[in-house]
Amino acid sequence: MKLYSSLAEWWPLLSPHEEYVEEAGIYGQHLLSAGNQPSRTLVEFGSGGGNNAFYLKNQFTMTLVDASAGMLEVSRELNPDCEHFAGDMRTIRLGREFDRVFIHDAICYMTTAEDLRKAIETAFVHCRPGGGALFAPDFVSENFHASSDHGGTDGKANKGLRYLEWTWDPDPTDSTYTVDYVYLMRSEDGSTQVEHERHFEGLFSRSLWIEILTDVGFQPQVVPFEHSEIDSGTVELFVGVKPAS
Repeated sequence: MKLYSSLAEWWPLLSPHEEYVEEAGIYGQHLLSAGNQPSRTLVEFGSGGGNNAFYLKNQFTMTLVDASAGMLEVSRELNPDCEHFAGDMRTIRLGREFDRVFIHDAICYMTTAEDLRKAIETAFVHCRPGGGALFAPDFVSENFHASSDHGGTDGKANKGLRYLEWTWDPDPTDSTYTVDYVYLMRSEDGSTQVEHERHFEGLFSRSLWIEILTDVGFQPQVVPFEHSEIDSGTVELFVGVKPAS
């Protein structure tokens, strides 16, 4: 995907960390309550440009993992005080356990139940007994809705980006939906370029999420994501607590 590879340097203009204050605060509250104490260490898989970590590192000692070298570069610039690793959330094994595990919307790129299970297994392996994990998919099949969005910001020396995001589901009978992106980028010299790409993301039922979390070994819970810019009750998070013994 171009957004996370050849266009990764534009990420801070497409999704600036300043827009994550409230969101990261919500995740932090749920992570602190997901499992027993202590809750000092946190690993995030699919950490992307590190926007959530920029705030969560005030509550946890953060370890960040992402499959994209370009996004890790962006994150290292924003979070030089955090440990970074390259790896696929389905297969990476760091050989350590953490008090908490977090997978934000990168979990959406698990487009099959098998891949979702592998990512949740990775979370379980890296979670210490008594600790907990938080998963933040954009949708479950019960609350999916088509939508469009737009945004972007200006940077230094005339550099800027605007984007259009169009979310839709061409086949409601399968386990994926589609997100089309168009990016309009302006370089320092005033020249512009336009890019389009299509992302395919996973869409699973609430019951399948709970089934996989349970099968892997977590004690699952569904919690609401209550954000001032999102209609109440329309987005859900999944918490998994790893039994202490």
